[in-house]
Amino acid sequence: MPDQSAVRFDDVGECVDAAMRRVGNKIVLAIPLGMGKPIAFVNELYRRVARDPSVDLTILTALSLNRPTGRTDLDKRLMGPMAERIWGDYPDLDYIKAAKEKRLPANIRIREFFVQAGAWLNVASIQQEYLSSNYSHVVRDAIAMGVNMLAQGISARGLGLREQFSLSGNPDLSLDLLDYFESQSANGAAVVSVGSVNRRLPFMLGAAALNRPRFNLVLDHERYEHDPFCIPNAAIGDVEHALGLNAAALVRDGGTLQLGIGELGEAIVYALQLRQQRNDVYRHVLDSTGVANRFGETIQSIGGLGTLDRGIFANTEMFVDGFLELYRSGILSRRVYPHAVLQRLLDDREVTERPDLEMLVALSRAGVRLIDHREFLALERCGLFAPGTTHDGKYTLISPFGRRIEADLASEEARATLASECLSLRLEGGHVLHGGFMLGPRAFYSALRNLPEADRVAFNMTSVTWTNEPGGPDHALKVAQRRDARFINTTMMVTGLGAAVSDALESGQVVSGVGGQFNFVSQAHALPGARSILLVRSTRTANGKTVSNIVWNYGHTTVPRHMRDVVVTEYGVAALRGLTDRDCVVSLLAVTDSRFQDDLLAQAKNAGKIEPSYVIPDAHRNNLPETIEAALRPLRREGFFSTFPFGCDYTAEELVLQKALSKVTAASGQITSTLSNLLPSKSLVSDPKIRPYLERLGFEEPKDRQEKQLQQLIASAVANVLAGH
Repeated sequence: MPDQSAVRFDDVGECVDAAMRRVGNKIVLAIPLGMGKPIAFVNELYRRVARDPSVDLTILTALSLNRPTGRTDLDKRLMGPMAERIWGDYPDLDYIKAAKEKRLPANIRIREFFVQAGAWLNVASIQQEYLSSNYSHVVRDAIAMGVNMLAQGISARGLGLREQFSLSGNPDLSLDLLDYFESQSANGAAVVSVGSVNRRLPFMLGAAALNRPRFNLVLDHERYEHDPFCIPNAAIGDVEHALGLNAAALVRDGGTLQLGIGELGEAIVYALQLRQQRNDVYRHVLDSTGVANRFGETIQSIGGLGTLDRGIFANTEMFVDGFLELYRSGILSRRVYPHAVLQRLLDDREVTERPDLEMLVALSRAGVRLIDHREFLALERCGLFAPGTTHDGKYTLISPFGRRIEADLASEEARATLASECLSLRLEGGHVLHGGFMLGPRAFYSALRNLPEADRVAFNMTSVTWTNEPGGPDHALKVAQRRDARFINTTMMVTGLGAAVSDALESGQVVSGVGGQFNFVSQAHALPGARSILLVRSTRTANGKTVSNIVWNYGHTTVPRHMRDVVVTEYGVAALRGLTDRDCVVSLLAVTDSRFQDDLLAQAKNAGKIEPSYVIPDAHRNNLPETIEAALRPLRREGFFSTFPFGCDYTAEELVLQKALSKVTAASGQITSTLSNLLPSKSLVSDPKIRPYLERLGFEEPKDRQEKQLQQLIASAVANVLAGH
């Protein structure tokens, strides 16, 4: 048996010494995605190896995040005072600094399977070492490359014999890696697992809560604790709100939901709350945009416009703050239990969550007859039995009163006795969410740390082999739990034949990564009643020009066309599953920005994918930004569809400056009539309404001619933002 006793350290240097002694000079280190990195340990290990060419280090991870500093001088002036307030004492990763500055030592490699979007396009070391892998395959690939060290930030609570550890927001890969390390250690392999205690990480339950020591080494001292990396809420504009409204209409009451991070995920959460709490407004706005009329049949077949009275369950690789919002508003309320038959009975409303004689009858009719020990344990995890009820290991239950009862649900007498002596008052152990990892704003982590235990137990943080894969020995249970699943992800572009481009450019440069997107697309095709929904903004701005994100073809694909399902833009819903190529083109034309429909149609005709006589119906010819803006404007005036519906980490002054500096950046540093001549610069720089913004950036007293020009440009930009331009 592997040694389960953990050696504890209060000094990071000694902990690194011990870890290196166990594995030798060739280290393949796995550390979690995002917030769970043990930064003090990793930085100390990195510095040791950087000084010693005889040691070889490969770091396998994803989403390595440092505090943003800004690329330009103006960015840095804005970011400086914000950083401490938003990111607190979160420390930087040394290897990220080295990679960005292109000074990684030759004996150190960084292999990421998902990177910060757009941050590494021109960094050769990251591009060359990128690991393209489905999220659920990363452990397999780590084993293949010889992983021998695992380090993880962990949460802890209690003291002494009552101390408990939790993998917090990162059980995603670590649970499976810990299993692997224990088996390797039992066979004499040189492997080591390190847990670094950070009590500021939320203590999460479910599979993330470790019921026994699982790390060989534990680093525990308050000087190594720090704020987790946070992702501030992003601004939600008209396009994002429209996408959220359309996607929310595809969620089925009593079903299952997966979401990602960012403004599109938050827009969907807002739209779901609107659908539930102000259904009249929700229906009205979909009427105003024309979506309800143009795509009503598709919406009814996939989702619906009614309220979500039965609630939904979340099966998602990422636990984002939006799910906590849905839980608070009573929408994330469908609980799932670890018993497939019981789950189906609950969802079909044949039984309630209060165990009684009728539940035993229903279980018997559904095929649960003799309760052997395995069946007993499964039902016990659901909270079916009263405390003190036991099983003899064969086919007899022993009631809390000591009565031996035949465990045969086909027997009317046995059922009656069990119902009177062995059933609990209410099922327990149900979860409203299964998630693999978490990231979110500062307030999200604070809310999780302060959750009452009765709420905390509803969230099961677990492995991505559970959340992302439908197969395996528990397939029947996953099918029962993930009823009417809607797996909603975002993509950068969609081709005219339904392929999705989500992770890289046609040059091969990695923008972000595949992550779990393909996992959930394939899962949607494998589970009965499930759908994959890809959100795409219909256009983007490239080099100052508006271009379409629905293109005829592209030199890179993340989701191939044969896996196409549902594509959503701000203009509507294209349900592509089972369609011919010709009908796929027709459906995508209906949700394409009208400024680009003719060109896309012409390319489809040239390729022979649609008849030369086809004409886009007039109903789909008004897909324009002003259509969306006109539908949302009156509701915005009434307080709906705000830019930050779930709060904002930025001050009002910082929001103005962010918009103003984007205008300055667009001007490319040139003093042009576009900005500087809108109002007399002299009056602007002394205007008491403008002055605080200049002072915030340190431009109240320019030092030279260049700073004076920037002062004037910034003043003009701020004035435009304040004027609503």
